[in-house]
Amino acid sequence: MTNSIPQKVHDAIDRDLVLDNKKLNDVMVKFEREIKKGLSKAHHDESEVKCFVTYVQNLPMGTEKGKFLALDLGGTNFRVLLIILKGEEDYEFKSKIFAIPQSLMVGSGRDLFDHIAQCLAEFIKDMNIQNEILPLGFTFSFPCQQKGLTTGTLIKWTKGFNCSDVVEKNVVELLEEAIQRRNDIKILICAILNDTTGTLMSCAWKYQDCKIGVIIGTGSNACYVEKVRYAEWFDKPGKFDDESVIINTEFGAFGDKGSLDDIRTCFDIEVDKNSINPSNQLFEKMISGMYMGELVRLVIVKLASKGLIFNGKISKKFMQRETFFTKYISEIEHEENNVFHATKEILYELDIENPTEEDCRIVRYCCELISKRAAQLVSSGLAVLMLRIGDPKITIGVDGSVYRFHPRFHDLMTETIKQLIPSNYEFKLVLSEDGSGRGAALVAAVASKDLQ
Repeated sequence: MTNSIPQKVHDAIDRDLVLDNKKLNDVMVKFEREIKKGLSKAHHDESEVKCFVTYVQNLPMGTEKGKFLALDLGGTNFRVLLIILKGEEDYEFKSKIFAIPQSLMVGSGRDLFDHIAQCLAEFIKDMNIQNEILPLGFTFSFPCQQKGLTTGTLIKWTKGFNCSDVVEKNVVELLEEAIQRRNDIKILICAILNDTTGTLMSCAWKYQDCKIGVIIGTGSNACYVEKVRYAEWFDKPGKFDDESVIINTEFGAFGDKGSLDDIRTCFDIEVDKNSINPSNQLFEKMISGMYMGELVRLVIVKLASKGLIFNGKISKKFMQRETFFTKYISEIEHEENNVFHATKEILYELDIENPTEEDCRIVRYCCELISKRAAQLVSSGLAVLMLRIGDPKITIGVDGSVYRFHPRFHDLMTETIKQLIPSNYEFKLVLSEDGSGRGAALVAAVASKDLQ
C-alpha cells in the first residue's frame, strides 16, 4: 500500500512518524537510563520511569487452590470477580462489570470509593457469599508507590480520572473505610497490585518463564521481574540479593522530562496540550488506545489543510477533537488492501462525503503509521526489560484492547523486538486470559497463604 501513496503525502508526514532502528536504539538507551534512575534512591526523584516496588516476590506455580475475590479498577468500568482456583492450572470465575460515571471520575475520592463498595456489596449478595470472609486482591491501575502488599499511595491520576483527596493517600485504606461505612461486606484485602502485575502473574500461572507483563489498552504500562539487589527502594527485613521482586515501571511517564523530545511530533504536542493531564504520561500518549485515534485525526487534518486528502475539504465533525476513535484504526486495518467498506462507513459517519479510493488509502496509511509507531515504541521498552532480566528464553504476558483487537499489533511487536535484541534470545508474546482478575486472585492466594 505504501507505494500507492502519493509522494507529497510521504513528504508531509513520514519524516515525523517513521522510526528507524537507529531512533529506536536511542529510545532504548534513554529508557535503560531512566530505569536505573527509578530503581535507585539517589536518582529516583529525577527519573521519568519510577520503577515502583510491588512487594510481589513469589510467582504462581499453577497449583494454587481456593476461593478469592478480585476488584479491578483501571478505566471507565471496573469489575468484581469471584475466582475459584482448583490447582493444575484449572479455575472458574464469575464476574460483573460496573460503570463509573464521568461525574465520579472527577468528583471526590470518598464518592468514588463509596460507589466501589456499593457495587462490591451488590456482587457479594448476588453470589450469595455474604457470610464468607474471602481474601481480595485489589487491582488499581494507576501510579502507586508501595510500602507493602496492602499499602499503595497514589502518586497521580491518569486515564481521565482526577478525584480529589486521593493523591498521596493509601488507596487500600480508602477502600477499607468505604467498606466499613456499609456493615454488609466481610472481606480481607490481601494485596494491591497494578494491572501489569496481574497480567504477569496470570500468564506465569501457565508459563513458568513469564517475567514481563505489559498493558496496551486505554493506557499503557509494563512490569518485570528484577533482582532485589538493584531495587534500592525494596524495604524488606532479611532480604537476600539473589531474591527477585516485580517492579512496576510506570513507563507511561517516560519522556515527561524531555527524553522523547527528539521524536515527539506536532501531533503528540497537540494531543498532550488538550489532555486532562498536560505534560504527563507522554510515552503513554504516543502508544495507548486513549490517544491513538486522536493522533490519526490530527494527521489527516494536516493533510487536508495541505489539500492532500478530501480535496482539501474536511467536515465540521471531523474537525472536532476525539471524534476519530481508536477502534476505527483496528476496523480500517482489518480490511484487505484495496478494500475500503469499513473505511468509507467510518468517513461517512464523520460527514466526509464521497471519499475517493485514494482518500481511503491515505486514511489507512495514516492509521498504519500511528499503530506501527506505537508498536515499535512499546517494543523498544520491552527489549530493554528483556535485556535487564537476561534470560535467553522469556515469555511476555500482554493484555489491553489495542493488543487484543488491532489485527497487526502482535506481529509488529514481534518483528520489532527481534530487530532490537540479540539473535540468541527466544521470546513469545502471550495474550493474558483475564489477567487483571485472575492475577489479582493469584497475588491474594500467595499473600493470604503467607498470612496464615
